[in-house]
Amino acid sequence: MFALIKKILLYLFVSHLLYIIILKFVGPPITITQVSSIIRGNGFSRTHVSMNKISQHAKLAVMASEDQSFPDHNGFDIKSIKKALAYNKKKPRRVRGASTISQQVAKNVFLWQGRSWLRKGLEVYFTFMIEIIWGKKRILEVYLNEAEMGKGVFGIEAASKKYFNHPASKLTRSEAAMIAASLNNPIKHSVKPLSRYVSIKYPWVLRQMSNLGSDTDIQKIIKP
Repeated sequence: MFALIKKILLYLFVSHLLYIIILKFVGPPITITQVSSIIRGNGFSRTHVSMNKISQHAKLAVMASEDQSFPDHNGFDIKSIKKALAYNKKKPRRVRGASTISQQVAKNVFLWQGRSWLRKGLEVYFTFMIEIIWGKKRILEVYLNEAEMGKGVFGIEAASKKYFNHPASKLTRSEAAMIAASLNNPIKHSVKPLSRYVSIKYPWVLRQMSNLGSDTDIQKIIKP
């Protein structure tokens, strides 16, 4: 029995490793979240684009909004995790997350949505693997292509065309900040029509972009 379990685990590890290596070079065919969007009747719109076809404003905006320590951590922002745990202990009915962009990619590409311990454990594993195999530029590229950015809208190219009628390469600072501001809950916090949440948050994102824009580590990631 133990030998069988060992073989199964080895098979799963090798298959996952091969899939991760493949996705270093090509986009995921489809994810569980995207299939769920189709099943729920929300539709599915996505177009993969390379990093050189994405506005630098968009790359900077998502880091400013979602993960300002992205260039520096190993996939996990320990300070934010500690703060989130302390907050959730005080206010268990208001769950606060602390997911980095790397963790979000691991969840969006390989797993399902939810807060179970099983999913969180697998998220740690996949986050660790993509940090080692992909590196920061590829992780950000996959995030920008796979993240949900509206009802049935996945990726920055689809979002840019839906909300602003031009490709992601043409996104302005303000447009990129609006999309980034919605990422906390892109179905609830709409870009068009502009929700109250996004209208309040996107000026903050713009300020953070100004603060972070000259950071040399960030520039290494966002430049082609």
